[in-house]
Amino acid sequence: MVLPASLRHLLFSLFLFPALCFAGHECKIIGISDGDTITALCADNQQVKVRLAEIDAPEKAQPFGERSKQSLSDLCFDREAEINPLTTDRYGRTVARVHCEGADANAEQLRRGMAWVYDKYVTDRSLYNTQDEARVARRGLWADENPIPPWEWRHFSKLRKIAN
Repeated sequence: MVLPASLRHLLFSLFLFPALCFAGHECKIIGISDGDTITALCADNQQVKVRLAEIDAPEKAQPFGERSKQSLSDLCFDREAEINPLTTDRYGRTVARVHCEGADANAEQLRRGMAWVYDKYVTDRSLYNTQDEARVARRGLWADENPIPPWEWRHFSKLRKIAN
């Protein structure tokens, strides 16, 4: 079903409005779901699920999945963070650049070798340099001989479920 442009704009605005309510404001990080998803407590005690923009961390069952989650927790959990929303994803999460006590969490996950640049959504091309430095230094997931990007892992997981 194709929605008229005016209705699409209205729906997009309704999804993005909550994100804009706390744009650039300080929030406290109260939960870490995985290596690229956090829960923040923002203005008026509003809980917001935030997906770190432009990166993709290993899935929990994937090699380095738990380490990536722990890395993000070490960086952000129970800390103040500035959340700069970019959009809302199909799951209703706010997609944002996040700074935890001044540290760019998105870039730091790459620097630590705990995530990939998400080619499909990247706009900050400098993130590739950060990822390349981690790869050359064999930090984190780059210590593996042939690390599998999460988007490929998810694709293969879907194929395995279909085959079973």
